[in-house]
Amino acid sequence: MAELAPIEKALEALLADVTPLESEEVSLGAAFERVLAESVIAALDVPARDNSAMDGYALRAADAGRWLSVSQRIAAGHPAAPLAPGTCARIFTGGELPEGADCVVMQEEVELDGQCARIPAGIPVGNSVRRRARDVARGSVLLEAGTRLNAAALGHLAGQGIANVTVRRRPQVALLSTGDEVIEPGQPLAPGQLYNSNRPMLAQLLERFGAEVVHLESVPDDAERTRVCLTRAANLADVVITTGGVSVGEEDHVKRALKTLGELDLWRLAIRPGKPLALGRLPRGDGRMARFVGLPGNPVSGFVGAWLFLRPLMGALLDCSQLASLPRLAARATFSTTTGPRQHYMRVQLEFTPRGIDAHAFKDQDSSVLSSCVHADALAVIDPHQRVEQGETVTCLWLQS
Repeated sequence: MAELAPIEKALEALLADVTPLESEEVSLGAAFERVLAESVIAALDVPARDNSAMDGYALRAADAGRWLSVSQRIAAGHPAAPLAPGTCARIFTGGELPEGADCVVMQEEVELDGQCARIPAGIPVGNSVRRRARDVARGSVLLEAGTRLNAAALGHLAGQGIANVTVRRRPQVALLSTGDEVIEPGQPLAPGQLYNSNRPMLAQLLERFGAEVVHLESVPDDAERTRVCLTRAANLADVVITTGGVSVGEEDHVKRALKTLGELDLWRLAIRPGKPLALGRLPRGDGRMARFVGLPGNPVSGFVGAWLFLRPLMGALLDCSQLASLPRLAARATFSTTTGPRQHYMRVQLEFTPRGIDAHAFKDQDSSVLSSCVHADALAVIDPHQRVEQGETVTCLWLQS
């Protein structure tokens, strides 16, 4: 029997020769969670001018500690006149600091008498002033290529007056479910059948990882039909993903079809769950190759495999380092376990306490128990042939990034 491959070798095979997808221009309103294909250079200073951080009075710090005439009123969005010597200006949050002023005192600290204001002593230069270009300097890199655009990043771009951005095309994915026993929700179950839990779960995760699921298909337990379905999927997508059919059973046709049609790069991993995972390539009609990932049919194996393999593959296609690897956290195990020859990825829930992070493992870690994934926010990585006692430190891959 062939030796089981470690996860490092699997990732190397998965990402070999992957090149980022081409770019396209989209409107800012359609750019949420998309990945920048080019760095954006700031064309404007933000803020554009020195302005007030609060409602109050703008003045020369040298004039503090005495009564000053209020010479003008400055609201945000309106120009300010130069500040006359020996005067102050009523100013509102965001209002442009007038030429000659170098500080602002908050209105609660000022005593008024008609058009005069008594300014307290000791107001330092720069007090309550937002300096020009404090946030962004013109000519600086606003956002680096490879940045995944969250809500704040969209606001950052909008602050520069940018309406369209150049982003990577989303990877197009075909998601195939194999097995005569697997049917879609909404249909009555016959004896021996089960509902397809993998499809909605993986489709949502793929969207979360930046992909676009363009083709969904159910593949029967038939060798020729399997080859036809894989060929069709490869011509429709950048990545073909199957669930089930990659083990060694007589009805597991996917691996054999992959070897017939394209290339099998790696099969069977030294991990739990997810040992019968296949990686390879399928030819397309345009001369290119579609990446292939064959996940096991057990839903927990699909869930774990998506985080370990599909996420970094989408990251490579999008040229987004943020998706390349999961954050690692050190946590205290509140459980004990012993591993065999495979690296175990246990579903755990993290509890952040004043004394550190606790990792609570779900009792049933079988690869068919999807309920262990519902509230899991991390995978505890337990090396092969290891005994972990309660209270010991374990490395966890955080799934909430």
